[in-house]
Amino acid sequence: MRDFDLNLVRTFVLLYETRSVTATAEAMHLAQPTVSYSLQKLRRRFSDELFRRAKGGLVPTATAQALYEPLHSALAGIEAAVSGAWSFDPATARATFTLCLSDLGEVSLLPRLMAALPTHAPGVTLTVRPLDVVNAADQLGRGEIDAFIASPVLSTPRVARIALFAEGYVGMVAADHPRLRGRVGLADLAVERHIAVFGPTGHDGPRRALEANGLLHRVVLETTRFTSLPYLVQNGELVAMVPRMVAKTFAADHRVRLLELPLDIEPAQVSIYARHAHARGAAQAWLVGFMAEVLAGPVD
Repeated sequence: MRDFDLNLVRTFVLLYETRSVTATAEAMHLAQPTVSYSLQKLRRRFSDELFRRAKGGLVPTATAQALYEPLHSALAGIEAAVSGAWSFDPATARATFTLCLSDLGEVSLLPRLMAALPTHAPGVTLTVRPLDVVNAADQLGRGEIDAFIASPVLSTPRVARIALFAEGYVGMVAADHPRLRGRVGLADLAVERHIAVFGPTGHDGPRRALEANGLLHRVVLETTRFTSLPYLVQNGELVAMVPRMVAKTFAADHRVRLLELPLDIEPAQVSIYARHAHARGAAQAWLVGFMAEVLAGPVD
């Protein structure tokens, strides 16, 4: 076992999580040939191919799948044991973190983070980039971002998921809508014209509810961003279905009224996604904990 060191364990775990030699090399600040050489050593050690190349990246073999949990746990324990040698003091640290958020995240979650930062970490600043759900895990693996918040539940070993809250939906119409007032029934919605948000946002519950109730043909506009909805609703008679938290923000700033819906809509699951604990530095570990503390549970 003299040729099996901690870096080989780290290489294996990152290859399993990123499914990419390139991303692993970037995360470890190594050249790709170095990672490839380490993979060859791992293959010899375990007498198995471990990872096969496929169109979407590396695919772990059954042996690699069996090895991941024990090696991941061992690496996490070692990292935790040595983390006391370096720390992050939010009260004095000066650091910048990069987050990816959707348009909804920027409207409803980012203000809560910024309000809490001055008392928790006055020297910390944030950089926010648009959320690309398809590529966000790769961005994490390459170290381009520190965390992202998303509604789709991403079931992948490449990233760690920290659940925040489940969020339901309300209807949103113009404040002076001539028909929809008070209690709204399915028959009321069936004669109205609707807006649906389309795209990989994780908020496809309203569209599915419309389809399940035979109302999809009443959708006259599909858009890609929730933040456009109050502008589209407030001067006409369109109906939108909006996550409850951001709907309250819209109602405070626009000429819109919120309605309880007579539809069974699956709530959106809002989560933080970050590197696994063993791959986070002290600063990233603080960031994830801070975000979870501030954002867990929607605002009433």
